[in-house]
Amino acid sequence: MQESLLVLDFGSQYTQLIARRVRELNVYSEILPFSVPVDEIKRLAPKGLILSGGPQSVYDRGAPQGDPGILELGIPVLGICYGMHWMCRALGGKVAASAKREYGHAEISPQHESIFFRGLSEKGKVWMSHGDRVEALPEGFQSIAASDNSPFAAVEHPDKKMVCIQFHPEVSHTPQGKPMLRNFLYEICGFRGGWTSARFIEEAVEAIRKKVGGGAVVCGLSGGVDSSVAATLIHRAVGDQLQCIFVDTGLLRLDEGDVVMETFAEKLRLKVHRVDAGERFFAALSGVEDPEEKRRIIGGLFIEIFAEEARKFKDAKFLAQGTLYPDVIESTSVKGPSAVIKTHHNVGGLPEVLPFELVEPLRFLFKDEVRRAGLELGLSEEIIWRHPFPGPGLAVRILGEVTPEHVAVLQRADDIFISELRAEGHYRGTAQAFAVLLPVRSVGVMGDGRSYENVVALRAVTTEDFMTADWARLPDALLNRVATRIVNEVKGVNRVAYDVTTKPPATIEWE
Repeated sequence: MQESLLVLDFGSQYTQLIARRVRELNVYSEILPFSVPVDEIKRLAPKGLILSGGPQSVYDRGAPQGDPGILELGIPVLGICYGMHWMCRALGGKVAASAKREYGHAEISPQHESIFFRGLSEKGKVWMSHGDRVEALPEGFQSIAASDNSPFAAVEHPDKKMVCIQFHPEVSHTPQGKPMLRNFLYEICGFRGGWTSARFIEEAVEAIRKKVGGGAVVCGLSGGVDSSVAATLIHRAVGDQLQCIFVDTGLLRLDEGDVVMETFAEKLRLKVHRVDAGERFFAALSGVEDPEEKRRIIGGLFIEIFAEEARKFKDAKFLAQGTLYPDVIESTSVKGPSAVIKTHHNVGGLPEVLPFELVEPLRFLFKDEVRRAGLELGLSEEIIWRHPFPGPGLAVRILGEVTPEHVAVLQRADDIFISELRAEGHYRGTAQAFAVLLPVRSVGVMGDGRSYENVVALRAVTTEDFMTADWARLPDALLNRVATRIVNEVKGVNRVAYDVTTKPPATIEWE
């Protein structure tokens, strides 16, 4: 049986990051809402619990309150920030508003020897984000670290294997956070650490074969990381029982349709059915400028076309999708009090119009785990490390009406930008990079004449989690070369701008 740790979500923006950090330490973790019944936790039989932070004060009316019974299960528990406050209060301690808030970097000093801090330096920088603090400890707890603002920055009940910390070990701003989590997982909970890409693939192949049997599977293949890994994994499990459908919307990057066919149909020997649907998408988008309307039209038409093609495979009983764990969390509001961010087309949509049973082998993986699995499956680094690409394609990188002419201009400009990033070794250093065609024209001078043509904006960002992002500090010489090439090689463009806005306040995509 797979060892597991449960992360109970009290609304923190870092909840997914906690689960990811645990998995990076080779321990399988899942996220459940703070309100999960104790009987469900017993059924899942985790070897440990982590209680996340949250935006509220534990004494506020309506603040999330877990079942105190989870603290009586006899398994190790780590409470982080709000999780600490709830835990201490539920066990008889006192929590109150602090006279001095702590946001950002702080320094903690050890008070008593603790397994949680074993092997770490005497003093350490940590990341605080709170306005409350523990004023009185529950019975049996002792302080193991203090900060300038709190004598109880970290506390523990060594006999019950309970640890509560005021700071966030899961963020990169706490340099020794990962060793702390490792100590909790391996020294306090007693995990052995068997969660690896190789093990995941082995178990997933077995599960797919058991579920599918001799049935046929259809899979929507886009060439993106998620669908590529899902298709390759399913193909390893059931071979030619898999039939991939590639809907070419006409809104993809330059020559992307041909690259998908060459990679998957020719090199990897998957059965891929290509549908050239560009004319239908351009007709449906004619005259449309609103970005949300573009998304609605493209999403609806994609489902319609995919359904048409899927029905042609009469023996198909299963539909494969590249759904990831964050999709599941966001779309089903598994995260308890955390807000539902958006609805993903691959979590709801296709199953409603097709009589297929779902096969979602990546459903409980994070993006970094999908990439590791892809490399283990033998996919090229070029596929695995491709930057994210929006579902509606270039339609939401063309501000204004989407036409074949606008797409052609943007494809060429974007290809120049990405090609130069790759050539200079900056592609992997950016998390996402692309060109945007703006709905404005500018005056310029080309040759001896006046020009009045399109403006292209370049966007490149660095980020760990895509929740926040900074603009990439690319070399001036590189940006100059890209701009010069675009203006000289892409007919209809006479000006190039570079976006230097962080997220927030901006988003990464322009629409």
